[in-house]
Amino acid sequence: MTTHHQMPADHPNEHLTPFAHRASNRCFGCGPANPSGLHLEFQLATDLSVVCLAQVNDHFEGHPGYLHGGVIATLLDEAMSKSVRARNALAMTRELKVEYLRPVPSCAPIRIEGRIVKHEGRKFWAEAAILDEHRIRLAHSTGIFIEIKPKAS
Repeated sequence: MTTHHQMPADHPNEHLTPFAHRASNRCFGCGPANPSGLHLEFQLATDLSVVCLAQVNDHFEGHPGYLHGGVIATLLDEAMSKSVRARNALAMTRELKVEYLRPVPSCAPIRIEGRIVKHEGRKFWAEAAILDEHRIRLAHSTGIFIEIKPKAS
């Protein structure tokens, strides 16, 4: 089940490059190997922030026409996590604070952005936002992520 459609960046001077994932990745947010996941595709900006241009389908609604609050939190968490990964670190969410500013429509173009605001040792402080097609902020989050050692395979 595909939940997004790639859209062109709406700023021609924005230099975004694909942020690749392993084909076996089963992450609910970005994993191509998870049939029930969101299949988000992030791109990396030159400042190491991340961007995802998406349309999340109505399978993830709460109220008709709008995404469920838990899915909104997932989108924001995923963007912050990817911003940590952009710095070659693997980290898990320790704390997540979400501000639901306006309803996020399902099946509509959205832009998800994430960035690191502070890094100290194994701790990363990040923020993310969901914007509509007119760049109006619909949701915002802050989080703390703790770097972990990769699991031995």
